[in-house]
Amino acid sequence: MTTGVVVVTYNSADVIGRCLTSCAQLPIVVIDNHSEDETASVVRQRSTVKLIVNASNVGFAAAANQGVEALDTDLILLLNPDVELSTSIERLVEACARDGVGLSTGQLTDETGNVQAGFTLRRFPTAWTLAFEALGINHLFPSNPVNRCYRCLDVDFSKASEADQPPGAFLMFRREVWQRLGGFDTQFHPLWFEDVDFSKRARDLGLKILYVPEVTARHQGGNSIAGLNWGCRQVYWYASLLRYASKHFRPYAFRGVSAAVVLGSVFRAVVETIRRGSFRPISVYAKIAKFALSGGVTGVRYINQ
Repeated sequence: MTTGVVVVTYNSADVIGRCLTSCAQLPIVVIDNHSEDETASVVRQRSTVKLIVNASNVGFAAAANQGVEALDTDLILLLNPDVELSTSIERLVEACARDGVGLSTGQLTDETGNVQAGFTLRRFPTAWTLAFEALGINHLFPSNPVNRCYRCLDVDFSKASEADQPPGAFLMFRREVWQRLGGFDTQFHPLWFEDVDFSKRARDLGLKILYVPEVTARHQGGNSIAGLNWGCRQVYWYASLLRYASKHFRPYAFRGVSAAVVLGSVFRAVVETIRRGSFRPISVYAKIAKFALSGGVTGVRYINQ
């Protein structure tokens, strides 16, 4: 089975070079979401890499779909620009070739080689999970059982296993699975939860997702979102969270998550207003609460907060 790499970039000039070097033996397509730094110039120095520069930030899901369409390989390895392969990916290829398997992933480590527990694998979020996230309980009490289960903090990352939710930062899937799913859902705009939704829909088709710890990659984390200001990050994250809940939860569970988002927004608005000495958090969280009360179905366009 042939394999190609898709990398979606946004202001990734500082890290994209290492990523491309680590997978240089494979066909690579980079989709740049209208970066404001030198990302495109850095990529153009790699003559074997295909670069597509979007005229605007179309979001991660739409750009990932562009990348898959631009390749003609059987398998797609989706990488974040701040991910650098440390080993061969052959075991991921073998995993995806097994009967009933649609997706596979490896182990993400930090710069010191320690596994990124809590990010390498997660279980599918439940209504309780997202309510605890929205209310800040998982942040205040990270060892609570809901959070430990969600972030797979009870998992032995040295052992291969089936998985729920591998991160889109390091994800291999078969092209025919992507086609059956209709690609990544572009309603998750500009980012967050599109990879969770993709894995959930694959699982709903009865496909297995395999975790292969022998395949590892270093992950810096947070590179592309570093350029987003605080208000944007809050609005985008909550909008995508609500979109996922509206799509995959029963109505009563979705209403519970929406109520948690509203209540959490009130609390966070007060705390952030005091901490920042500004009334701006009130307008940001008012927008989030309004979105939750309206049903949280429509994607949020890329805006400057």
